[in-house]
Amino acid sequence: MADLTRLTAAETAERIASGAVSAVEVAEAHLARIDAVDEKVHAFLHVDREGALAKAREVDEKRARGEELGPLAGVPLALKDIFTTKGVPTTVGSKILEGWIPPYDATVTRKLKEADVVILGKTNMDEFAMGSSTENSAYGPTGNPWDLTRVPGGSGGGSSAAITAYEAPLAIGTDTGGSIRQPAAVTGTVGVKPTYGGVSRYGMVAFSSSLDQAGPCARTVLDAALLHSVIAGHDELDSTSIDQPVPDVVAAARNGSVEGLRVGVVTEFRGEGYQAGVLQRVDETVELLRELGAEIVEVSCPSFTKALAAYYLIAPSECSSNLARFDAMRYGLRVGDDGSHSAEEVTALTREEGFGDEVKRRIMLGTYALSSGYYDAYYGSAQKVRTLITRDFERAFSQVDVLVSPTTPTTAFPLGERADDPMAMYLADLCTIPANLAGNAAMSVPCGLAPEDGLPVGLQIIAPAMADDRLYRVGAALEAAHQARWGHPLLEEAPSL
Repeated sequence: MADLTRLTAAETAERIASGAVSAVEVAEAHLARIDAVDEKVHAFLHVDREGALAKAREVDEKRARGEELGPLAGVPLALKDIFTTKGVPTTVGSKILEGWIPPYDATVTRKLKEADVVILGKTNMDEFAMGSSTENSAYGPTGNPWDLTRVPGGSGGGSSAAITAYEAPLAIGTDTGGSIRQPAAVTGTVGVKPTYGGVSRYGMVAFSSSLDQAGPCARTVLDAALLHSVIAGHDELDSTSIDQPVPDVVAAARNGSVEGLRVGVVTEFRGEGYQAGVLQRVDETVELLRELGAEIVEVSCPSFTKALAAYYLIAPSECSSNLARFDAMRYGLRVGDDGSHSAEEVTALTREEGFGDEVKRRIMLGTYALSSGYYDAYYGSAQKVRTLITRDFERAFSQVDVLVSPTTPTTAFPLGERADDPMAMYLADLCTIPANLAGNAAMSVPCGLAPEDGLPVGLQIIAPAMADDRLYRVGAALEAAHQARWGHPLLEEAPSL
């Protein structure tokens, strides 16, 4: 039998539904793979072996009874440790929630279970999703399976590394400023940030509420679309959830074509700070789009140059507000509660020990930006820039159907290289942040290996809000064309662990 961990999610589901393989066999194969390689990769913070096998047995029993199985029934998945999971630890990569067992499921978790997806466990992440490398996790960094001395991106590096290392065919991530797309780019996988409000945030531990968005991570565009269709949709428990039909992303992924599409190339996303090999692969892919029948248009979005500055005022401000709930009084870590300290002192001691450096940095930035006398100068001005960025998108989408750019300015950088330089770390999300500020849909797809270092390069595709299907249409067309040229999926070039 072929290695079950090398199958796509679509292939795995088909084999389970036909009875060619059992869901238990598939789950056991992936659990064995985790046992074999995760000590090196460190993609997982918690492996729910018992729960995964129980769900797999349930799927096999349904098939034996002749019940119709969903499109991802029995397929294993790695879940970012930012979603609450009833009876399973949720830490958000932070010591302040170490050992916390949620009493309820996030909406995304519930939908996965209802679709009979087998959740293998919870993946490593930058603490509270604050970071671009997964080095800010309180539980240690994750390695990039292409080169374990390099970062797997962040904040969802554990999810991207898990699918790259064949520990799971699917994963869920969250994207506040690029934390799904950026890890996808540097690991040679597919990552999608749906339209803001397209996937429920209920039960997803909040970092920046106006930016956070859950989305799918996969090795193929079709697999991402199948997962997207499972987790998307309106949720009354989330006041920001969009009450509209979900775009047919699966049909778009199955029938990818760019014939007749107008594709805009963002002129602001190149120049100083961009790796030559990244721009080379992106330019080659733009030319490929032209060959496939797309019309290529140069588009200028001048406000995008201010996006990074605006983001690092808006996101920390919302973080300052959201993380105030971690006060040692209700749940999680409690330090100094020996009767010798006041409640305020217990809170201060707990937050000092429980939060890492990057979280503290952003709380302080946000608190300052929201303080009396500075609100209008900082937070208010950032929101005005956000409006300008949204208007730039509106003008661009009046001319073109989608926008494209590099996903990241560089390939995966070495672990530790930017640990002491927050600004250099923040620049990793330079190209991805505008889509979060405007709430648009965006995807990263592999477009080759950089000639300098042989590491993956990602192309970012951006579509208007609620036009997520355009991402999959373009992504699927590029995936097919690239693989026809390469003769195999890009991940087959990754070194074996």
